[in-house]
Amino acid sequence: MWSLYALILGFGLDLLIGDPHSIPHPVVYIGKLIDWTEKGMRKIFPKTVRGENFAGAAIWLIVVTVSTGLPALFLWLAYGVNRFLGLALETVMCAQILATKSLRQESMKVYAALKTGDLEQARYAVSMIVGRDTQRLDEAGVTRAAVETVAENTSDGILAPMLFLAIGGAPLGFFYKAVNTMDSMLGYVEMPYKNVGLVPAKMDDVFNYIPARISAFLMLAAGTLLGLDGKNGWKIFKRDRYNHASPNSAQTESVCAGLLDLRLAGDAWYHGVLHKKKYIGDPLREIEASDIPRACRLLYVTAFLGLLVFGTVKFLILF
Repeated sequence: MWSLYALILGFGLDLLIGDPHSIPHPVVYIGKLIDWTEKGMRKIFPKTVRGENFAGAAIWLIVVTVSTGLPALFLWLAYGVNRFLGLALETVMCAQILATKSLRQESMKVYAALKTGDLEQARYAVSMIVGRDTQRLDEAGVTRAAVETVAENTSDGILAPMLFLAIGGAPLGFFYKAVNTMDSMLGYVEMPYKNVGLVPAKMDDVFNYIPARISAFLMLAAGTLLGLDGKNGWKIFKRDRYNHASPNSAQTESVCAGLLDLRLAGDAWYHGVLHKKKYIGDPLREIEASDIPRACRLLYVTAFLGLLVFGTVKFLILF
C-alpha cells in the first residue's frame, strides 16, 4: 500500500510544483548515464552494423540496471529507517517520474507565443518539446506539433509511467523512464544512431505497447466527459492508430485528432532530412492555437482517469 500512497501523493505533488528547474531531475542524470555509456560502448564494440547493434543492447542493459537498482536501494534504506521517510522519498520520486504539469506548462508557452503573434518564439518554444526541426514551421505547423506532442506524451510522459508506478512503485517507474529516455536520445533512423539505437527503440516499442493502448481508451473516455467528438475519436482511432512508424505513437494521437476534429501528423523534417509520414485524422476544421489548451484539458482529465483506474485496480488486488 505504501507505493500506492506514494503514487497518489506524487501525482498531487507533480500537479502542484511540476519540475522546478532549481531541483536536479533524475532524468537528467539518466541522460548523462546514457551519453557516458554510449561513448564507452562505441569504443568497445566494432564499428560494424552488428557491432553497433550489440553496443546498443549493452547500453540498454547497463542503463536500465542502474536506473532501476539505485532507486530501489535508496528506498530499501529509507523504508528500513522509517516508513514515513520511505513514503516521503518515494512520493518525491513519483512526482519526478510523472510530467503532467510540466507538459502542460511547456505546451502552453507555445500557445502564449502564438497568441502574441511571435512565430519565432513559438518555434523556439515548440522546439523544446518536439524532436523535429522547427525552423520551417508556419503557425499551423507549430500548433500541430504542440498538439501532437501533448497527445503522444499523455501516454509516454504520464499514463505509461503511472502504470509502471502502480505495478512496481518508483523503481519500476524509473525503469520505464530509462527505457523511454534511451529511445528519445538514441532511437533515430539516421546515422550515427541508426544501428546503436535499434535495441533501445525496439525495447521502447515493447514496453509501451500495452500502456499506449490503455492510454488511448482512457483518452477516449476523457474526451467524452469533456463533450468532445467521441464518435469521431473512436472512428479515427480504429482507422489511423497505426499511421506512424512506431506501433504506439499514433494510438493517442489518433484519438486526439478525432476528438478535436483535426488532421495531425504528415511529413516532417528531422536533422535536416524530410521524413514522409501518413496523416492522422480528417481536416474537419482548420487547426488553431486554441487547440493547444484543448489538448491540455484532455491531458489532465485523462491523467485523473488513469490514476483512478490504476489506483483502484491496485487497491482491489492488494485487498
